[in-house]
Amino acid sequence: MTPAEILAQYGPREAMAYDVVVVGAGPAGLATAIRLKQIDAGLSVVVLEKGSEPGAHTISGAVMDPRALDELMPDWKARGAPLHQPVTADDVLFLGARNAHLLPKWLVPGCLHNEGNYIVALGAVVKWLGEQAEALGVEIFPGFAAAEVLYGESGAVCGVATGHAGIGKDGQPHDGFQLGMELRAKYTVFAEGARGHLGKQLIERFELDAGRDPQSYALGVKELWEIAPGKARPGLVVHTAGWPMDEHSYGGGFLYHLEGNRATLGLVTGLDYMNPWLSPFEEMQRWKTHPAIRTHLEGGKRIGYGARALAAGGLLSLPKLVFPGGALVGCDAGTLNAARIKGSHAALKTGMLAAEAAAAAIQAGRAGDELAAYPEAFGKSWLFEELDQARNFKQWFKQGNTIGSLMTGVEQWLLPKLGVKRAPWTIHRSEPDHARLHAASQVEPIRYPKPDGELTFDRLSSIFLSSTHHEDNQPAHLTLKDASLPVAINLARYAGPEARYCPAGVYEFVNTDERGERLQINAQNCVHCKTCDIKDPTQNIVWVAPEGGGGPNYAGM
Repeated sequence: MTPAEILAQYGPREAMAYDVVVVGAGPAGLATAIRLKQIDAGLSVVVLEKGSEPGAHTISGAVMDPRALDELMPDWKARGAPLHQPVTADDVLFLGARNAHLLPKWLVPGCLHNEGNYIVALGAVVKWLGEQAEALGVEIFPGFAAAEVLYGESGAVCGVATGHAGIGKDGQPHDGFQLGMELRAKYTVFAEGARGHLGKQLIERFELDAGRDPQSYALGVKELWEIAPGKARPGLVVHTAGWPMDEHSYGGGFLYHLEGNRATLGLVTGLDYMNPWLSPFEEMQRWKTHPAIRTHLEGGKRIGYGARALAAGGLLSLPKLVFPGGALVGCDAGTLNAARIKGSHAALKTGMLAAEAAAAAIQAGRAGDELAAYPEAFGKSWLFEELDQARNFKQWFKQGNTIGSLMTGVEQWLLPKLGVKRAPWTIHRSEPDHARLHAASQVEPIRYPKPDGELTFDRLSSIFLSSTHHEDNQPAHLTLKDASLPVAINLARYAGPEARYCPAGVYEFVNTDERGERLQINAQNCVHCKTCDIKDPTQNIVWVAPEGGGGPNYAGM
């Protein structure tokens, strides 16, 4: 049975009414909820979170700029916010296959300066934000995945519905069946993170990306390590460029020393890469073997793993932020500053701006219209100015890493030295990430070494560390529009790239005696990174929300 057929037979759904419904308990969603309650404690606000708790699905580097948090909660230190480790040193390395060149401090562009910032486990920050929101009277429903956007008679968004629970693999309700519920609101704010599955639908329905450059994404593959006490340098931030990426594959590494003899590290790979043999997961494992990275990790132990796509297109790819009845905030819109490698401050700020617009509209007796005050305030904000300065960043790297590095230096270092805040030129692009792949026959295959189990690892042992779990008896949340395309096109032309770009081993081509090759989808492995939804060259894979509470349960990430 389809969800609609289930609703027709078992409905109607229970409905609850609020002033504002927020989809996603990440930094953007929780900042929205907190700011609404700060403005008017009488507003009814609910936050839906598909993870088991706020922070369970949150993963980021992360070096956090506290500017937006200072505005949201000036007394965050007294409130015990888990921003414990200030940045004490910045290293920017250009890697060759065996060597590393440290960029002199005086040449480091302003976007990579981290004075006054903090190395954090963003999941812990999100959990703390959730506690602050609940203390203000915000209702948070963890384990409830928003599965459907609700529309009123005028076509305006009027809320969301959660997915049905207790549906078996055969599509039939079983003993644990529970009908989803409707949460209706005067305004609905979508804060799902990069490539949010409802945000994607809204962008298409309301043509929010009309006139914008295509969004560009990257995949961050991250690990958490306990490191040898003698190697701990709390507060050290290391960023790398160059190896193992080739000239036309964008990417860079990060390694941050937390307190407590821990280090968080990973590799960000642009999903506009052209070589179908490339595997972001394997590139990250290979990156760790470089002497400049290995030296931090030898004698240590890996204790965490995860992955997440991030929206890196910047200001020129930013869709219209509002539509009748709602708004996009944070990475659901794409406000991450790829040049700074930071997005949490932008997520907090956009959530606050959307909340201020929604609160004013509700106080004026409005509902279901466009919150025009939100994009207007955004356009006058320090965040817009920051993103505008970096608007060409990803566009330059589309032309190769040498040109990208050179022009980043010009725009982020030279022009500010000359007193020019904004580059007088704007570079556009028109090609989406999934359209960039070459045929497998046109490029040399990449041969990755086998993992050694000490410094480098395989996917399955990695997934174990992410504590990923999905209820087995449920329909797969990774669906195909056309089941024939993976073999007929992806395997035949691109050598089955989904088996390599997925960092969780979800996709594998298996040979059956009767039918030949087929794509097997191991949906239970999925860490909700959204890479498949982005990179599939035929755009045939569609990510939908599984039962609430499923997915990773990150700790310390």
